[in-house]
Amino acid sequence: MGKKKSAVAPNSKAWSAMALLSGLVAARGASVLLNKFWKSSTKRNPPINPADPDVELWEAVAWSALTGATVAMIKMFAQRRAAHYYVKSTGHLPPQLAEDGR
Repeated sequence: MGKKKSAVAPNSKAWSAMALLSGLVAARGASVLLNKFWKSSTKRNPPINPADPDVELWEAVAWSALTGATVAMIKMFAQRRAAHYYVKSTGHLPPQLAEDGR
């Protein structure tokens, strides 16, 4: 019983590190992608702070919605890839993703 717990702890930490790293890389990639998309489609720089009253309302709403949705999707795809790699490496889902606590 003690061996089983010690075997799960490193995997849990490994998955936490993989999930964090993939999330950070995805967020950075999303930021670069969004900035290029915004500049090419609006011919303007993206708003630095959408809450600034000097930013037009349509621009603040569009930027916030686009940013939130894109970052969430890219992060999800990156973490799915990390989970796939984890499963290939260990033969099981990370403890945080396993429904039955495997």
